[in-house]
Amino acid sequence: MNQTSLHQLLSKNKVSNDLELCHLRLATNLTLIQKLFFSLYPEEQNREHFQNLLALLPKLFAERPSELKKQDLERLKSGNWYQSQNIVGMQLYVEHFNKDIKGLQEKIPYFKKLGVNFLHLMPITTRPKGENDGGYAVNDYLEVDKRYGSKDDLLGLTKALRKNGIFLMLDFVVNHTSNEYSWAKKAAKGDKKYQNYYYTFEDHTIPEEFEKTLPEVFPETAPGNFTYIPEMERWVMTVFNNYQWDLNYTNPEVFLEMLTNLVKLADMGVDVVRFDALAFLWKKLGTISQNLPEAHNLIALFRLCLQIVAPGTILLAEAIVAPTDIIKYFGEDEKRGNECEVAYNASLMALLWNSIATKKTHLLYKSLTNVPQKPKECTWINYIRCHDDIGLGYENHLIEELGLNPQMHRKFLLDYYCQRLDWSPATGMLFMYNPKTGDGRITGSAASLLGLERALALKNKTLIEQSVAKINMLHGIILAFGGIPLIYAGDEIGTLNEYSFQEDNNKKGDNRWVNRPLQDWKTIAKLEDTTLPQSKIFGTLQKLIRIRKENSVFADHNNVELYHTGNDHILSFERTCKKQRLLVICNFDENPQVIDSGWIKKLGYFSKGEPLDLVSEEKIKLNSGLVEIGPYQMFWLLNA
Repeated sequence: MNQTSLHQLLSKNKVSNDLELCHLRLATNLTLIQKLFFSLYPEEQNREHFQNLLALLPKLFAERPSELKKQDLERLKSGNWYQSQNIVGMQLYVEHFNKDIKGLQEKIPYFKKLGVNFLHLMPITTRPKGENDGGYAVNDYLEVDKRYGSKDDLLGLTKALRKNGIFLMLDFVVNHTSNEYSWAKKAAKGDKKYQNYYYTFEDHTIPEEFEKTLPEVFPETAPGNFTYIPEMERWVMTVFNNYQWDLNYTNPEVFLEMLTNLVKLADMGVDVVRFDALAFLWKKLGTISQNLPEAHNLIALFRLCLQIVAPGTILLAEAIVAPTDIIKYFGEDEKRGNECEVAYNASLMALLWNSIATKKTHLLYKSLTNVPQKPKECTWINYIRCHDDIGLGYENHLIEELGLNPQMHRKFLLDYYCQRLDWSPATGMLFMYNPKTGDGRITGSAASLLGLERALALKNKTLIEQSVAKINMLHGIILAFGGIPLIYAGDEIGTLNEYSFQEDNNKKGDNRWVNRPLQDWKTIAKLEDTTLPQSKIFGTLQKLIRIRKENSVFADHNNVELYHTGNDHILSFERTCKKQRLLVICNFDENPQVIDSGWIKKLGYFSKGEPLDLVSEEKIKLNSGLVEIGPYQMFWLLNA
């Protein structure tokens, strides 16, 4: 039994006051917290820091707003609320969506119209005026940047979202701060205490040793992992960009400070905290300083402490790593289910794009069947794209088992999506290409990558229909697969690439901005015209979201089973829940495909006659024992 289950049981007991509740929660987690703390910070030197932690937790609990304490109890009593089929998310930049926080609040009816009730807002806290990595260079963890409004505006938004049953996710940039953060400024001026809050060195000897094994995150724009700061006369670790200083979590004072920031963020009404770049949290010479055991212990320590103060707030792992590493962020062994409750299903995302390009699903099947089962208390966020680039983090040995050369296969994918093949419908851009390794990533809006931009330019009706079908099919998969589906704002109306970033000096060096467009409210005003491709996308997603919410079979209880159909163009999986069963069948090819109906019959989907496809609202007909599925078509067959 993991700690969440224990706290759910604990919530059923009556307690006389808040203080007693806090002590009960602390007692429930204390053994694990102590073990994790001293695994990171040797006991002989850090007993005082541990006592400081034990004193800090009740203080933070006392400061939590009473309304949120009540919500915490309600969520614990309701079980794993984040696994419900009723949750459908959207990711967005506030300023791109509707000006500022107040403008976003005005659009709550739009979210409800589509069926979205979970929002991930990209960073809204203060950041440097120039380059700031889209807000991920943090000047303050709790102050709202003036361009978005004020902290009061944020509190007003969280209150309005709660009233409308909409969950909120905000980022917690846990790995680094900006060079303008108060700690960094003090460090630069020579304050030894705050120099120890970061990885700083008098000369380049130790940085040189780190560089022998540290990979480069942004080899084109930020080569290397250290930056010399003349004012400080020291080198500082800057794994991402030279203006983002990596925090030194080997210092327990950094953990205590960051835990306080985390809890205060939760106290503003945040339901899900996205732990940004958490794979990088612990640094060790002679390693790549990613996915280290100490990083996992640190994440679990954050989570178990937060669970005492704000158990209604959960953590999302932003770990875009190899499939076998992603699953570890839910926790392993005694930490199983005790790290993050939610993680990005980056593997599924990348594999879907592979299947679109190849029109085949064999790597998709092979990869998914090689990922261990996640803990039953945890869930995925499923998405087809986000604000970032698309990486090609497939397992080399799985590609080789298919008889393919991994390097050449990745080159094909980059060529397919980045306008290097005349016949490809995709209009993406190449991001962070490393000529040393041949590695690169892909940027572009979902609609442009799936051919809609080119199809509209050619005014080719057939290509437009195919693009719309691809967009709807991929969204249908993430809505059905098991977890929280997350739609990137604009994808629900097929928004194309946004090229204006090339004229902005602060953005033109980062082509990820091509897939961060302004929300097109003019197009949204025309959605009643059902002949528009944008309307067809919106209408289909609206319908699929409604169907998802109406059927408990979509709730995530580790109830996904893959089926091989014998046709490499087809993906099929089944969801089950009590007496409900749902079979999903998708065609990744531009031509109609057929599959043998025998295995579908054995599953019972023809036991009451021809089954109904919930997507098309038409019955599935047999032709000589075969089921035909059209180009980029998707079936949702319900057997209740």
